[in-house]
Amino acid sequence: MTLCLGGESTARVWSAAIVTLAFAVLARAIRGVSTSGAIAGAVICFLLYSSAGPGAFAALISVFVLAWITTRIGYQQKQALGTAEKRKGRTAAQVLANLSAAALCAVLSALWHRTAFLLAAVAALAEAAADTVSSEIGQACSRQARLITTWEVVPAGTDGGITFAGTGAGALAAAGVAAVSVFSRLIPWSGFLVVWLAAVVGTLIDSLLGALLERKHVLNNEAVNFLSTLCAAMIALVLA
Repeated sequence: MTLCLGGESTARVWSAAIVTLAFAVLARAIRGVSTSGAIAGAVICFLLYSSAGPGAFAALISVFVLAWITTRIGYQQKQALGTAEKRKGRTAAQVLANLSAAALCAVLSALWHRTAFLLAAVAALAEAAADTVSSEIGQACSRQARLITTWEVVPAGTDGGITFAGTGAGALAAAGVAAVSVFSRLIPWSGFLVVWLAAVVGTLIDSLLGALLERKHVLNNEAVNFLSTLCAAMIALVLA
């Protein structure tokens, strides 16, 4: 996708294509994603890299690594709870639900050259990481959670349930993605707090949607994940 003519943009597109192919093959090889997930991830990776450069790819890698590691922590307990991720990895629907909002914001940043859209893209990525990490760590460290709407005790892994360990880990994950984006010069230091706050609020919105709508089968998990990343991006835009 060449968003502007010139040697620099052409080189970025070729770099994006090469990096995307390598990333998709590696992600599939270590079973981070299914075959369909690898294809969807390749599209997202290409859009992020070609639109925002290597810094966006670094942020994407941080999300993938955090998700891959925490999914495997306490896997036997998650199997007992019936909430463990499938061994074949995340599907295309899951990948797109978590990352498409970030890709859209990255494309908009390239079209309109607005830093605010980069902050929104990173906030969406940070929220996706925070949501995954909080869920995986919460289920690995506790068998019970608190429903965010009523504070009643529910089994860990229940839609809308939150745990202290999971919430803390999610906040740290959001900070990690924001820090990677700063050090890779994707966003300025002044944007760190904007991204972190937007991502943390986005994870709370995810839990609210899970408690209010997903438990009642009004929305599925993919819809909730997409809406929460989109909310994080919008919050970052407003704060920026």
